[in-house]
Amino acid sequence: MDFKNKNIAVIGGGVEGLSSAKYLKNKGAHVTILDRKDSKDYLKGLDKYDLIVRSPGVKISELIIHNSELIISKVTSQTRLFFELCPAKIIGVTGTKGKGTTSTLIYEMLKKQGFDAYLGGNIGVPPFEFLDKLNTQAIVVLELSSFQLEDLTRSPQIAVILMITSEHLAPSEWQKNFHKNLEKYVDAKRNILKFQTEKDFAVINKDYISSRESDVEANGKIYFVSTEDECGSGCFVRQNSIWIKDPSASVRHAQDKSSGQVAFEERVIDTKEILIPGAHNLENVCAASMAAYLAGVSIANIAYVLKNFKGLEHRLELFATINGVKYYDDSISTIPESAIVAIKAFKDPKILILGGITEGSSFDELGRLIAGEQSIKAIIGIGKEWPNIKKAIEKYSPASQILFLEGATSMSQIVAAASKIAIPEDIVLLSPACKSFDMFKNYKDRGDQFKHFVLKLKS
Repeated sequence: MDFKNKNIAVIGGGVEGLSSAKYLKNKGAHVTILDRKDSKDYLKGLDKYDLIVRSPGVKISELIIHNSELIISKVTSQTRLFFELCPAKIIGVTGTKGKGTTSTLIYEMLKKQGFDAYLGGNIGVPPFEFLDKLNTQAIVVLELSSFQLEDLTRSPQIAVILMITSEHLAPSEWQKNFHKNLEKYVDAKRNILKFQTEKDFAVINKDYISSRESDVEANGKIYFVSTEDECGSGCFVRQNSIWIKDPSASVRHAQDKSSGQVAFEERVIDTKEILIPGAHNLENVCAASMAAYLAGVSIANIAYVLKNFKGLEHRLELFATINGVKYYDDSISTIPESAIVAIKAFKDPKILILGGITEGSSFDELGRLIAGEQSIKAIIGIGKEWPNIKKAIEKYSPASQILFLEGATSMSQIVAAASKIAIPEDIVLLSPACKSFDMFKNYKDRGDQFKHFVLKLKS
């Protein structure tokens, strides 16, 4: 693909847009970056360009409103271009939740095996950043959002579909408007499978209807993953262990004498040995293990990574154990549903840090869970939404035995309050269920400050 002297419009001046502009300029293109913060009419006049590279949040329908429909043939994205230009094998991961954790696990497993592996996509590294480093021996792991998949015309050699639920659409009207409805959202996710060949592999979570039924789009060989049932071909949880079963495996695997068929089945790891907590992470572990196995990673190296992987930063991340108290940073939890998952991940006594600012979230289900959860000993309530969270808890438990600590206005005060009441075997969990902007710059700043003041407890 020759970009030299082409007039190219890059729509969106974010991280991916700037990466696209840089790459295309280096290839000799004449690039113009168009961003809504620079002009209200930034989408007009696109017909004059040879190519239009949209960022993930830019709707194709919006481009058409301001231009002729002929521009459709010129519209692409960095993800789409990467698939067309990439010489390496691609493992693509999508789903409503767990994409970042699963993608990173696969990447770490590939690196442990000795592959020349790269990690990019929605996780934060635009794939154009490493495109020129790739060859046919490399393997790329891409975390792919529904926005990136919407107009894809090629599929990864190994496509992973995690849980697909409607939860993702609820917190944000913008996301609902982007996809119009759940059906459009699911269709975008399933695009990861549509262009596979019979030589490719699909790894699908069978525990969710929308995910399981995605197999109708698959042309590649299907492997299911499950934490609830055994899979004929795939990765699953059985008797507190992770297992991989691949009937089409090579001759080195055991013969099933009862059926006369090759029935390779191997235990990967005891679930107690897995470092990242929570039942939801077992789904991610199964998907990552299956994808890595299909890419050529040994069972031993898969198990090694699972025993040592502590999780992504700010995502149920165990970052400190001080005086027997474990501190978890789940600052990425900006909606009640995420906090619910985090709370369910632990059976140990918990001190929660909850609150912040929201865009109209309902705390009813969170309140119901907390009211009935015996392991929660205290909650440090912060931010503008804390009174509403407290009200939701008291709705289901008027005489709650949970200790409420209120009034903290800085992270140093929050950590000081938690450390005073925490005893060995307790967990202090920052999973606010809210956005951070009333007290912090963003969720990363909130998590970084939490770590900073907790680690100061050691000194």
